[in-house]
Amino acid sequence: MRFVPGKKRVKLKTAISSILLAFVAGVIFLGYCFVEQKLPVKTIAIILFGMVVIQVLLLQYFYKNELKNRTKRKHSKVLIDDLKQKLAQANKEADFSAEYLANISYEFRTSLSTVLGMIEMLKKTDLDEAQHMQLEIANISSKYMHQLVNMFSSNYEVNNGDIVLNEVPFDLNTELINLFKVFDYQAWEKGLTFDYKFLKSDEPKFSLIGDELRIQQVLINLVNNAIKFTNKGKISIIVDQTIAINDEQIVTFYVKDTGVGMPTEMVKQIFNSSKTEATVLTKEYRGGGLGLSTCHKLVKLMGGELKIETQENEGTTFYFSLQLKKTLNVKVETKVSEPLLVKKRNVLVAEDSRMNRRVLKYLLEQQGVDCTFAKNGVEAVELYKLLDFDLVFMDLYMPDLNGFEAAKAIKQTDKYRISKTPIIAVSASDFKEDKLKVKELGLNAFLSKPIDIYKLKDILIKYLLAQKKVS
Repeated sequence: MRFVPGKKRVKLKTAISSILLAFVAGVIFLGYCFVEQKLPVKTIAIILFGMVVIQVLLLQYFYKNELKNRTKRKHSKVLIDDLKQKLAQANKEADFSAEYLANISYEFRTSLSTVLGMIEMLKKTDLDEAQHMQLEIANISSKYMHQLVNMFSSNYEVNNGDIVLNEVPFDLNTELINLFKVFDYQAWEKGLTFDYKFLKSDEPKFSLIGDELRIQQVLINLVNNAIKFTNKGKISIIVDQTIAINDEQIVTFYVKDTGVGMPTEMVKQIFNSSKTEATVLTKEYRGGGLGLSTCHKLVKLMGGELKIETQENEGTTFYFSLQLKKTLNVKVETKVSEPLLVKKRNVLVAEDSRMNRRVLKYLLEQQGVDCTFAKNGVEAVELYKLLDFDLVFMDLYMPDLNGFEAAKAIKQTDKYRISKTPIIAVSASDFKEDKLKVKELGLNAFLSKPIDIYKLKDILIKYLLAQKKVS
């Protein structure tokens, strides 16, 4: 018998109650007829017997139905409890996956920080032309790996949390040229032609306001897929900046390839897919286009729409347009290689990796900074109490006392209350949770590994040059 929903059970109870109430009224009426001798006794007895039989049948039906409903509700409760357990297990597995990804990302970033730092050091030595070429290949390959690590961690963040855009002024052409140079080598290694061009009007140079990193993330996903699924031919990228509306610039990005293309049925679901459609292509190619759903979400978040034109065995074109604000009379800072500081400044660097300490020493000394190193959080706190520093670089994950605890201990000292020494968090873990912890702790900035020399310079300018001018 099917389960009776709540409303039907209420109606059933109401109906049975009404019938029983009518029977009570009938009994009273028959009692009146018996006393006043309005009906024969035999007739009254027959009617009463019939009413009793009907009541017994009604009550039997009601209690039988209630028993079945209770069984159904008990069974439903068991199913709900089972679903809750499965949901809790799924959440636990998801948390484990997130932690695993964070650990893998951290390990990659830590190693890449050393590799890229050493490459920068080698560039300053006397090398012949062949060695310079070999070093450049190693540099490009390392940066490509860095992009992949960023792509995987960023894709995870987009698909598993709320993303807030960080819109700042940036030079679109300069940033993208640096990005495309990495892909140029990847395409060349696979025997593909790679070209890119910028279409723009003759207006005076201006900067754009937008989330530069999210734009790059979309392009990294798209270009990676284009190279992956193209065996011969070329990869073309066009950045069209020819259309401007008042103080806003329409920028359209095209990523074209001559690869395998996609069947029509796959295109219909490609932006909502995470695994199913990609596995069709992974039978022939190593890896799959798992970042397309992320690209679709990011472009939509930035106010655009990711479009696709494809033909099987002919190629694919992805394109999207963004409406970005222009900054008038804003000059992008020229990135120079000369040391920033004429007068030496003292900096405390808390870093447990010996190789990373060597890299940081090289990068900071190139900018005119004297470094004092601490191998863990305990040493960092003790050195801060003993010596005077203009700036502190604090690695977040160290033995004995981690960077969060060490920074908190430093901020509680009397010296810090007076000097307010800027503390910069440094970590290979570039996840949102760490950045939120850094912000809650009140640290001044977050610098991710591998360390970008230009971001490092920006921090030195802000917290050492500005500090010098004030003093």
